[in-house]
Amino acid sequence: MKLLFLHSDFIEFEAKKPALRSPPPLTDAEKQARVEDALVVMYSVEKVDEDKIDGAVAAALANLKDVAGQVKAERVVLYPYAHLSSSLAAPAKAQLAGEKLKKAATEAGYQVTSAPFGWYKMFNVKVKGHPLSELSRSIGAEEVKAVEAAKAEGKEDARESEALKKEKKLVSNWYVLTPQGELTLAKDFDFSPYPELAAFHKHETQGTRAAGQEPPHVRMMKEMELVDYEPGSDPGNFRWYPKGSLVKRLLETHVSDIVADAGGMRVETPIMYDYEHPALSKYLNRFPARQYVLKSEDKEYFLRFAACFGQYLIMHDTTMSYRHLPMRVYELTHYSFRREQTGELSGLRRLRTFTMPDMHTVVADMEQAKAEFLNHFKLSMQWMDDINVPYNAGVRFVRSFFEENREFAVNLAKLLGRPILIEMWDERFFYFVMKFEFNVVDTQGKAAALSTVQIDVENGERFGIQYVDEAGQRKHPLILHTSLSGSIDRNVYALLETEARRIAQGQKGMLPFWLSPTQVRFLPVSDAYVPACLEMAQKLSFLGFRVDVDDRDQGVGRKIRDAEKDWVPLTIVYGEKEAAAGKLPVRMRTGESKEVSFDELAHLARDMQGHRPHAKLPIPAKLSLRPIFHG
Repeated sequence: MKLLFLHSDFIEFEAKKPALRSPPPLTDAEKQARVEDALVVMYSVEKVDEDKIDGAVAAALANLKDVAGQVKAERVVLYPYAHLSSSLAAPAKAQLAGEKLKKAATEAGYQVTSAPFGWYKMFNVKVKGHPLSELSRSIGAEEVKAVEAAKAEGKEDARESEALKKEKKLVSNWYVLTPQGELTLAKDFDFSPYPELAAFHKHETQGTRAAGQEPPHVRMMKEMELVDYEPGSDPGNFRWYPKGSLVKRLLETHVSDIVADAGGMRVETPIMYDYEHPALSKYLNRFPARQYVLKSEDKEYFLRFAACFGQYLIMHDTTMSYRHLPMRVYELTHYSFRREQTGELSGLRRLRTFTMPDMHTVVADMEQAKAEFLNHFKLSMQWMDDINVPYNAGVRFVRSFFEENREFAVNLAKLLGRPILIEMWDERFFYFVMKFEFNVVDTQGKAAALSTVQIDVENGERFGIQYVDEAGQRKHPLILHTSLSGSIDRNVYALLETEARRIAQGQKGMLPFWLSPTQVRFLPVSDAYVPACLEMAQKLSFLGFRVDVDDRDQGVGRKIRDAEKDWVPLTIVYGEKEAAAGKLPVRMRTGESKEVSFDELAHLARDMQGHRPHAKLPIPAKLSLRPIFHG
């Protein structure tokens, strides 16, 4: 079946004369219609569809739902259009398929209008003209077969991987492991001293990914002019304003520096891969994620949901021996794609396009894997400390692996210094035997994973990756999947949700000093003191700090309030008294105040910055010259 989707302001049509000897009869009312703001689905039923009408209709409906979801269409016009194919089904079969598609789309909740079958028609359509307003799909035998199989299992998504299917059927046992080595069923554990762990456990066992209401970080990210929804794109994609882009870039730089210091070698790989590549197609069924699919000529490709594929293929072509191991390969994927379900999209917590720092480490055996795992766990703790958000550890095991490596699990709890939540599977569903995640819990009680490491026992062999051991024998390695930070976008979510909770408790919201778009702001009491403030701001900028000057024609009270609203860590009111004394009255966002010299101010900023990366101010230093991006 061939499909052409037109997202239209309107379509109007009128049946003029029969195109078949005995076309379906029409009343006058059925001969013409006009439908406003609709997704027009032009379709051709083909010869190859005749023996599998139900499968072709199910696949067509899946594509219709996908496109309608992307363009947010509730009205659908089904328009039989023979000109899409040169190999048409018999009219009776095509008419039957059209009727079944109309029935299925109506049952799916769409307002459906169907143009007459078997008649020559006049039509007029006005297409909206945005990037998704004209899309074509071709439903081949493989897609029909996949949809039929999915439908037989009660599933709707033809692209659903085997791992996703198994994840839905997954039965877990939940425990809490203490640093003292005590393993307790979670239902019997006293969570009262650990409210954050209790909230994490509740989400994992009783919660849902679906967003019930808009989380507070969405309002905050807009008001602070960090990031916003992009109406011209697929839901789950965002535009980053200059201040938000700065925060994102600093996070990217910092995690990349940590990886480089740990020996990670940086690479770049494509964002799309061949659906029919033998190793990749098998891996897709082992990874619990939904893919975006695109066509190039007659081939289907999927957009990557991680850097795994490209790095595996690099490793396959790499000559390595045991002396090179552990070998760490790293990529900062600015574009990773997961076609999350619409109801699960919630600001920056779950997106469809995101930035993911991805490292894969080749190791010789399980002992080397556990040593690397431990190192990455420590680096992830460093990361979480640097962004200063509360977190809990969730560690997931295949039961047999846990029983063989219990002391290793206890060491993780000891390192963390508090209990960890354990999920245990009786059998291995995925390609890994264990993984950990550092999770944050937001204001709505939903947990989201940041840092993560997995021990992969399958893909070294699946992708033909080999190393030469001490005896000269070729062997398949184990592989660690590591993201020390997790999604960069989700880190911004975690930062803002953490501050939303603090604000709700009567505290001031603040970003870590190294991530604050403006780190120091001078507030001149009048125009006469603007030049001196600009001079000091320039000197501090030369030292690597982001400094601005509120030169607007506003009172000092208004300037202070705006600095509070912008979460500026250090503010300095400067006038005649300060100029005469040579001392700067620093108001700290933590509530402290102190008088310091300029050199002492520079030392204070250095201490607050620490070892984290610097970046230049992303907007004009004078507030009077700044455009307003939101609100």
